[in-house]
Formats: sequence, structure tokens, C-alpha cells
Amino acid sequence: MKIALGTDHRGVVVANSLVNHLRAEGHEVDILGECNTTSIDYPDVAFLVGRAVSERQADRGILICGTGIGMCIAANKLTGIRAAMAQDELSAQLSRTHNDANVLCLSADLIGQTLAKRVVDVWTKTQFEGGRHQRRLNKIAAIERGEDPGAIKA
Repeated sequence: MKIALGTDHRGVVVANSLVNHLRAEGHEVDILGECNTTSIDYPDVAFLVGRAVSERQADRGILICGTGIGMCIAANKLTGIRAAMAQDELSAQLSRTHNDANVLCLSADLIGQTLAKRVVDVWTKTQFEGGRHQRRLNKIAAIERGEDPGAIKA
């Protein structure tokens, strides 16, 4: 899987750990933006990773900042992005099975390197269930187009 990965200054240690881990698992990882401890505005990085996924230059994206919240908010502004925060394996699994999340947002401050690896492993290996969940994704796409999601029946 090709993964676009980005971080702000607070997530550098976790990001570097994940890059090595993901590559060892056989994934291709592109680091987008600066990956150093110089202060950076998270929306800049969220845009780069979100755009790469939206334009299909990457299969999925991973964003890391202090809390994960800012990255998630910013990434979800791009069309076609379904960014989800995950702080444990269950939230990572559900973000994929129910929401087909294509961008994972992580908190470097709250989960650290070891848990981040476990969360990413679950997230990269879990497939979307489809079924009733596809109808909900269709409604999200309708919202992106400025349409009333209540009009979507299937």
C-alpha cells in the first residue's frame, strides 16, 4: 500500500518510528512536508497528505500532531477525504469497517510510538465492510457536493 505521511513538529518522533515500521511491513511511504522539530502549522501538512489521497497519488494517508484533532479537522475539508482519529485499535478498526477512513489521524502526545504502531497495523489491515455503511458514505459524498444527504436512499 502507498501511504502519504505527514506530521507537525510535535509528531516527529512518532512519525519517524511509523515510517520505519510501515516500510518494514512492506508499505511504500512518502513523507510529505517537513519532518523536523521546527514549528509548522498543521493545516499545511494536512493539505499535502489529504490532496495526495484525494488525487489518488497515495492509497491512504497518516497525519500526526500533538492531539490529532487539528489534522483531522483540516484534512476533512478536502473532497473525498474521510479522516478519522484513532487512539486505540478498536477505533482504528471501526474507522475502516464502518467509515472507510482513508486518512488516519494520530496524537503523538497521547498514544506514543508503541500504541501508534499497533493502531496503524490494525488500520492498514482492516477492510471496509460496505453494506449499510456504503449508504452512509454516499450521504457524506452528497454533503460534499452541497446536497441534502436525506435525499439519498441507497
